[in-house]
Amino acid sequence: MHILIIEDDPLFRREVKDFLENSLYHVTALTEFDRIVPKALSLRPDLILLDWNLPGQSGFELCAEIRACSDVPIIFVTGREDSMDEAAALLKGGDDYITKPFHPSVLLAHISAVLKRTRKEAQDSAVLIHLGLELDLAKAQVRYQGRRAELTRNELKILHCLFRHPGEIVPRTELIEYLWDASVFIDDNSLSIHVTRIRGKLKELGLPDFIHTKRGMGYFI
Repeated sequence: MHILIIEDDPLFRREVKDFLENSLYHVTALTEFDRIVPKALSLRPDLILLDWNLPGQSGFELCAEIRACSDVPIIFVTGREDSMDEAAALLKGGDDYITKPFHPSVLLAHISAVLKRTRKEAQDSAVLIHLGLELDLAKAQVRYQGRRAELTRNELKILHCLFRHPGEIVPRTELIEYLWDASVFIDDNSLSIHVTRIRGKLKELGLPDFIHTKRGMGYFI
């Protein structure tokens, strides 16, 4: 994962860069602060650490400009402790806010949490594809060679879990736990019924053997 640091304090910038690189992140740190937004976006980072106080332009203004054309996660890193600043930063499009000084492990935890959350959101809004079958999570449907079938909420959740682990056996217990975590409460018998219904819909699309059963273990695609 590529992290971009936008921070004008050279000592702090160096320390954070070294720490993140030692934590196996790819890190770029800006050292010049003209045309920051075009430079930042051209680097295509997975996350930006943005200082609040920068020469010529505030991090608050930069966040607004970046957010106007990109959804890249942004964590404000600042010495300011005003709760109104934190609220303004988040309302303007920031994903998190951490106040200096902090322990490096705290920064690492914030980065990990934001990346996990934003990657999940991106995944949940995507169209997933496996063996030519498209699973559209937003529309709750599957598509194959120009044909489509609508899915119930439970069917969508089951297929989503299988699509997240292509080629891997997903145990029945794991599927049930995943559904419960999504506030879908089913038992082992209900799971079998739902899978049978999904298979019926896929068969009508021309994919009769898309979901495989590993007896005594679970399902895989």
